[in-house]
Amino acid sequence: MPPRKRFGQHFLEPAWVAKLCGVLDASPDDTFLEIGPGRGALTAALAPRVRRLVAVEIDRDLAAALPSRVPGNVHVITGDFLEVDLDELLAREGQPLRVVGNLPYNVSSPILFRLLAAAGDGRRFRDATVMLQKEVADRIAARPGDRAHGALAIQTALGADVDRLLTLPPGAFRPPPKVTSAVVRLRFRPPAAAVDRAAFERLVRALFVHRRKTLLNALRPLADQLGRSAEEAIAQARLDPVQRPETLAVADIVRLTAAVL
Repeated sequence: MPPRKRFGQHFLEPAWVAKLCGVLDASPDDTFLEIGPGRGALTAALAPRVRRLVAVEIDRDLAAALPSRVPGNVHVITGDFLEVDLDELLAREGQPLRVVGNLPYNVSSPILFRLLAAAGDGRRFRDATVMLQKEVADRIAARPGDRAHGALAIQTALGADVDRLLTLPPGAFRPPPKVTSAVVRLRFRPPAAAVDRAAFERLVRALFVHRRKTLLNALRPLADQLGRSAEEAIAQARLDPVQRPETLAVADIVRLTAAVL
C-alpha cells in the first residue's frame, strides 16, 4: 500500500526500527501506546517485548491490515490520536502508559501538546519517545537563551524532562522526507512549582508572540487586557523588565503567571 501524502506517511526502515527498539528500553510489564503504527514494522518488533500495545492509526486501510501482521497483545484503534478519548483508553488499561510514535510532521506539535496536557504529572503517561522533524526536536530541547527557545520548549519543560536519543537521516524512511529527523524522549513529571497550567500556557503564548521585544513590552498587551500593571507584575516576579522572553526559564514564567493572572 503506497504512502499517503495527506497523512504525512514516511515508514521507518528495518535497521532503524531495531535502533529505536534498542533505545526504548522496554520491559515485559510495560503497556505502550503507539501513535501512527503505519504498516506495523515497529509494532511487530516491540509487541513481543511488552505486556500490551495499543496502536492508534488514522489510515483506515492500514488499521484494517494491522491485526494480521502483529502479535495478539496488540489492540488497534482506528482514528485520529487528537480525537481519541484518552480518559476511556487510560481507564481501560489501568496503568501509566509509555508512548512511542513516528509523528507526522504536519501535526507533531498538536500531538505533543495533547500528550503534555494529558500526562497527569506522570500518572497517566510515564514517558513518550517520538520521532520528529529535527527542527521541532531542537525547539523542544532548547534552553533559555538558545535561538530555538520558545513556547514549545517552555510548555514541555513545565511537565517533562527531554532526552535526545537518535538523529535519523532522510534515508531512514521510505519514502525519504526532505528533512533530517530526530528521536526524543519526554519523561513526564510534576511541575517544580504549583501553577495553573491554563494560565501558564496563556502567558507563554502572549509572551512569545513578541519574543524579540523586552519582557515589559511583550507582557504589556496581556496585562492591559487584564487590568494589571505589567511593571508591577514583573517586579513581583523578580524579573528584569528589559530582558527578552526567550531568556526566561520555566521558574521565571511560573512566578510571572502568579503575579499577572
